[in-house]
Amino acid sequence: MRIGMSDLVVKPIGVGTWQWGDSRYWEFGVDYDAHDLARAFDMALDMGISLFDTAEIYGNGESERLLGQQVNRTKRNIVLASKYMPWPSRLSGRAVAQAVEGSCRRLEVDTIDLYQVHWPFSLLRQPSLLRALALQVDKGCIRWVGVSNYGARRLRSAFKVLAQHGVPLVSNQVQYSLLHRAPEVNGVLDTCNELGITLIAYSPLAQGLLTGKYGPNATVSGGRRLSPAFRRKNRCDVEPVVSLLRQIGAKYKRSPAQVALNWVIRHKNVLAIPGAKNPTQIRMNAEAHGWEMAREDASLLDAATIKWQRRGWLDRLL
Repeated sequence: MRIGMSDLVVKPIGVGTWQWGDSRYWEFGVDYDAHDLARAFDMALDMGISLFDTAEIYGNGESERLLGQQVNRTKRNIVLASKYMPWPSRLSGRAVAQAVEGSCRRLEVDTIDLYQVHWPFSLLRQPSLLRALALQVDKGCIRWVGVSNYGARRLRSAFKVLAQHGVPLVSNQVQYSLLHRAPEVNGVLDTCNELGITLIAYSPLAQGLLTGKYGPNATVSGGRRLSPAFRRKNRCDVEPVVSLLRQIGAKYKRSPAQVALNWVIRHKNVLAIPGAKNPTQIRMNAEAHGWEMAREDASLLDAATIKWQRRGWLDRLL
């Protein structure tokens, strides 16, 4: 599929690299390490996956550094996406340029394929921020511009501002899964389709809740222990959805996670970037693509997760 109006053509499944180098939330170095990530990277390329999404704040830059090491040792086609965090201290266009330079240095590249604004909240006014990004496109430091966590109103505004500088807005990266269906009702999905912007779905497996690994009696470790989503009560609420995923998966010889991912990418102009720590997870994610569940099965999942098709408090701010 093509990402928005860009020339970036990728499979509808990419690789999210929040876990790469993050020891605080994901416990990098405890149950997986750089060797596992290198094998995961190779598996992704072998499976035809070329999109790798990272951010300067993931692992305080370590995700970009680890990904850069892998990029540096291959000649195969890769699409690199990273994200700019609009910290309150970043008050000028020069701060944007410095952030881009830092990401390029850590990724060991001269140009980043897709550079995204991580959140819409910035003390640097949005027109100035987007103008600074357009300048980086002109300089050849980034090829295409995207945003992340933008609501419909801000998305339209960003699209208009960038267009004034001759730069298309090609993507909006937001949380989207069976357990977070807000983009369907807060206007984001409709706006993306209207403007030709690709929706990049992060946490498409709800950080593992949809894999079947975290049932009501499962042990939860790492940063998940602090997440309300992984409290036992919520895991009990999610269990009927996981059970349905298992039932549908049995028809197609697929795992619950593969069914959940297939549900995401069956939507028009949507690609998913599930995280992966090892080659087994990469293969599992990749095999969510290449088949199509019947409409009646998708409808069953729609009905079973209708209570997660709701706007959250954050939608009012985005």
